Amino acid sequence: MTVQNEQNTQNAPNAQNAPNAQSAQRDPAPTGGTPAFEDLMAEVTAGAERFGHREHVHLTWLAVRHHGLPAAIDVVSEGIRRTARQAGAPEKFHATVSRAWVELVAHHTAGPGEDDFPAFVDRHPALLDKHLLTRHYRPATLAGDAARAGWVEPDLTPFPWQDNDR
Repeated sequence: MTVQNEQNTQNAPNAQNAPNAQSAQRDPAPTGGTPAFEDLMAEVTAGAERFGHREHVHLTWLAVRHHGLPAAIDVVSEGIRRTARQAGAPEKFHATVSRAWVELVAHHTAGPGEDDFPAFVDRHPALLDKHLLTRHYRPATLAGDAARAGWVEPDLTPFPWQDNDR
């Protein structure tokens, strides 16, 4: 198993390991009536048999749509961190992987007509590739303590929006 594959597996909350919404310590609902992480998780897992990569992308897409990019980074990252901690595996949280996925989903969500998740992933199938981050990061970079604990910029290829900034 590659480092990236391990990290995507570790980073995604697993429905069988995730606490149910009633027993989870809930985030206060963000201002403006936007849903908390647990509410987004409940929406995604309602019809899902498991919480795999597609569901993780769906959760992230909902967070971006409801909260906008900066707040979605916090909502998703803190929700995953808390879920991992409650599952007894706090080491599974990965700050760079969590933020990078939120930023990738947000970049693609910026387009018009992105209000239907199945249509969204049909238009952006690369987001369903759980190895997508390996196009931007070396495995050793993602395996490092700095990337696990905080944000690390891509060291192979910039993200698409970073190319426009140069």
